[in-house]
Amino acid sequence: MTPRPRTGGQILVDQLIVHGVDHLFCVPGESYLAALDALHDASINVTVCRQEGGAAMMAEAYGKLTGRPGICFVTRGPGATNASPGLHIASQDSTPVILFVGQVGREMKEREAFQELDYKAVYGSIAKWVVDVEDPARLPELVSRAFHIATSGRPGPVVIALPEDMLVEEASVADAPPYEVVETHPSLGQMADLQKLLWAARRPVAVLGGSRWSAQAVQRFARFAERFALPVSTSFRRQMLFPADHPCYAGDLGIGPNPKLLARVKEADLVLLVGGRMSEMPSQSYTLFEIPAPRQMLVHVHPGAEELGRVYRPHLAINASPTALSAALEGLQPPASLPWGEEARKAHVDFLAWSDPATVHPPGRFQMNKAVAHLRKTLPADTILCNGAGNFSAWAHRFWHFKQYGTQLAPTSGSMGYGLPAAVGAKRVFPDRTVVALAGDGDFLMNGQEFATAVQYDLAIVVLLLDNGMYGTIRMHQEREYPGRISATVLKNPDFAAYATAFGGHGERVETTEDFAPALARAFASRKPAILHCLVDPEAITPSTTLTAIRDKARAAQSIPAGEG
Repeated sequence: MTPRPRTGGQILVDQLIVHGVDHLFCVPGESYLAALDALHDASINVTVCRQEGGAAMMAEAYGKLTGRPGICFVTRGPGATNASPGLHIASQDSTPVILFVGQVGREMKEREAFQELDYKAVYGSIAKWVVDVEDPARLPELVSRAFHIATSGRPGPVVIALPEDMLVEEASVADAPPYEVVETHPSLGQMADLQKLLWAARRPVAVLGGSRWSAQAVQRFARFAERFALPVSTSFRRQMLFPADHPCYAGDLGIGPNPKLLARVKEADLVLLVGGRMSEMPSQSYTLFEIPAPRQMLVHVHPGAEELGRVYRPHLAINASPTALSAALEGLQPPASLPWGEEARKAHVDFLAWSDPATVHPPGRFQMNKAVAHLRKTLPADTILCNGAGNFSAWAHRFWHFKQYGTQLAPTSGSMGYGLPAAVGAKRVFPDRTVVALAGDGDFLMNGQEFATAVQYDLAIVVLLLDNGMYGTIRMHQEREYPGRISATVLKNPDFAAYATAFGGHGERVETTEDFAPALARAFASRKPAILHCLVDPEAITPSTTLTAIRDKARAAQSIPAGEG
């Protein structure tokens, strides 16, 4: 804590070390050269990326897997705007991320200098906090504040702008102490009220979501669910919050969920919502619960006080993190007899039937349900499965079984192009774990250049690239709303296997289901970043229906003859 003279760039990097940063992702820029120079001698692993959007998504993936802030450095102007999708993901997914972005010199501000932006205006609706550091002596204070804001309450992104001249100016200042996450705990009275509500319930369910979880918190909640025989579901793209092989697991509330699960939640008399916001996707476009007063008795547990009562008026609001709540649940006792009896077992049986790949029969020579079945048989339980946005992700969300915490990287914000950079970030941080990315053809090329980053760092990820020659999700919506009127959704794709080999990775073309298993084995055996270019029939638009069925249903509803439209 002794003040010592250093440049702003050195002060900044020293603060990162103080706060335990072991990794950061960046695209270099001249606006923060002094920070790059300070990183030269620092004990921080630096991943150089090919585009700022990919770098920010890698940082978000780090934050999602570890609970610690993902750190990203980008240059000013275009670099900053390129990074915005990763910041938006961090915002909607409640992930701690700190973006350090270059800025023009202080003497040039307010002149619209080269690549100058007002970052408070640019990021004001996305980030939890945006600050422009004018004085290098304040770096310890402001960086410490950034770590606290990013991790406390509802986590999210913070942006720190670094004027170029500030980073080369010297100041004598002491380092800040390491940050500590501000924990929020339920009161004894709230836990007593929760026990009373559970004892009075007849059809309770739990829904888990959000962040501020840990492996220990997941295990504790699983023990609580087992003691209370409580059916437990997970929110959209949060399946890793409860083990799929647990006898109380009822499935996930995502896009196109199990109708039996929806019925179970609608018929519940008590819903224990932990960590999540029950936003548009898990709430089925805000139809699952009445707003503002749900018909079901709602107990809402969330680490951000601002989220309690924001949309739904809970009967019992508990401002606590999932980690603290799960610890407190250890003290609750189930009633002598459980009025809901076998409901958890029935819910799990329903989930197993719904998630059985053999129950669907999609058209085409390559069938993704069978590919996922093979992945379930062969990949280790701690495999990190990553995906971006698109209908292709439905196959994994429905049929893959997440059994451990820290194994799912998927944007609840629905951002395309996320799967590949997320996989790169995950493998960079956890090199000994199996990392698989699922990507659609449209989804992949939004950040496909980050395959070069995987090659540069010898990251043996495997990308399952599902190619149906179109923006499938939008085509599905087109057929539902404007049947037969295809507009702006057709794609002409490259040879993605050749794309992989051109970068120095392993690539194969997979045309049939029978080709998949041996191709996957060769991809892992190559020990290189790999792309399996899987050709998917366009008709296999979701596990539950086809494009033709959607089109015919829409035409019938609109009284359009089959040959028109």
